[in-house]
Amino acid sequence: MKRLLIPLAAAGLTAAVLAAPAAAAPNWVTDPLAPKPADAYSNALFWLDANGAALKKATQYHWDSKNVTKLVKVSADKPDDGKPGIVAPTGTATTGAKVKNVNLPRTIGKVFFIDLKGEYRWCSATSIQSRHRNLVATAGHCVYEHGRDVFAKWVFVPGYYQGKAPFGVFAGAYAFTTYDLDTYDDYDGDFAFVAVHNGFDLPGTREVTKTEFSDWAGDKWIQHEEIKEDEYKAGFDKYGAAGPYWSKDFDVTPEKVGHDYKGDKTLTKVEVTEKEYGDAAPSTPANVNGEQYEKVGPTAISKEKYQELSKLKADGKFPGKLDAEARNGAEIAWYETHYYTKQWVKAGKTVRYFRDRYILGIAKDTGRLGDAVGGQGIAWNQPQGQPVFAFGYPADEHPDGSKPYTGVTPKHCYGKTGTKTYQVNSFRVENHQVLKCSMTGGADGGPWLLKYDNSKRLGYVNGVTSLFHDQDGNDRVDLISSAYFDGETADVYNKAQYAETKSIIGPKGEMLS
Repeated sequence: MKRLLIPLAAAGLTAAVLAAPAAAAPNWVTDPLAPKPADAYSNALFWLDANGAALKKATQYHWDSKNVTKLVKVSADKPDDGKPGIVAPTGTATTGAKVKNVNLPRTIGKVFFIDLKGEYRWCSATSIQSRHRNLVATAGHCVYEHGRDVFAKWVFVPGYYQGKAPFGVFAGAYAFTTYDLDTYDDYDGDFAFVAVHNGFDLPGTREVTKTEFSDWAGDKWIQHEEIKEDEYKAGFDKYGAAGPYWSKDFDVTPEKVGHDYKGDKTLTKVEVTEKEYGDAAPSTPANVNGEQYEKVGPTAISKEKYQELSKLKADGKFPGKLDAEARNGAEIAWYETHYYTKQWVKAGKTVRYFRDRYILGIAKDTGRLGDAVGGQGIAWNQPQGQPVFAFGYPADEHPDGSKPYTGVTPKHCYGKTGTKTYQVNSFRVENHQVLKCSMTGGADGGPWLLKYDNSKRLGYVNGVTSLFHDQDGNDRVDLISSAYFDGETADVYNKAQYAETKSIIGPKGEMLS
């Protein structure tokens, strides 16, 4: 896997840094998700577009019932890995009074991504305190697919609920995990920290002139408004062929004529193939997409739409171009492109008239993740047998087929972690900590919080849900487990918290380069 160097700050949280011997091989790795603002914008827009349609379509990272394991071996009391350490949480919201119910952390939410099969997936996660207030903690398998490569279009949505992103969408920039998970798919290191760009939302739109539309660096589209013939004629007389007024003859085979044809004719936008467009359009750049020639796209579409258009194209009924962006040989993003020329045709009986409206999608910077929702602390090398709250969005059914959870709202478990660590051979696990809990798949990646303050809604992340277990053999999940947070975890965290990210949205709502 290709590695990279990323911009790091000059200093860190000195109380939390664990110094490693200079000659020691690093036990952490880092991979790019979308470090460039344009790619981050595209990823976040993918999930926000069409009123969060992709967010609503996503399903939980799925655990088959055969992967609900039984813990088979008790290990030593505690991995011997140095002194304990903590980094304090940060946040501003408090309830103002003691309450009996458990207040859900503002920091938790869902991470969304596309797997190598092209499926839209999500896991649980939390914002965690870091130097640049831009870090997410989740399970490693919610960032890396079988330890081979990072997932596509990875974003974090804190406070997610039914397609809504109340604090914005935070696109992943860089992912950090353990060398063993990345190289061997070893779940003793099944955690990851992801540095995210500033969040953004799409609060509205604005109609602009064609010139402003062409210059806009951000989301934009053309709305075709059907109008009456007299409005079309007035607009066409005023603006000519370069204007936004056009007509379309919906005859199946309109007869093309020259501009000097004396009979009834209309200037019609005709969709053509990429080759016909290339043959007809002048080579002068100023004329391409100009008065007589227009290219629309590539525009992102769903996998289902891509398959539908592919069938039409095979039948000769779709002249446009289809593209599938591939990653490791699997399709993960799909696009359509249309090509048009303006052509005089004999007026038929099915002529309709249109005006183009040029629309900009105005994005809003929602700030750094830690400023928006706060960040949980982190703790490592802590004694076992301490009480923790585990939070997440469970959604899978139990092995017996019962389905008590929907994945719509977050749930929690509370109890003391086991006093021993455990082994799971099928996932190369030797030292997982455990908690009695019946949450199912979908909750993976959710935080285990030590010393949780119910009024401040803050604590210390001391694990993230990794695996689900049926220990008593009744076909229901009764234990969940997490990597034991040790000095290696602290090392990965300290590398991740140096990663610098920034806003991807300018002051006018435009995309930054």
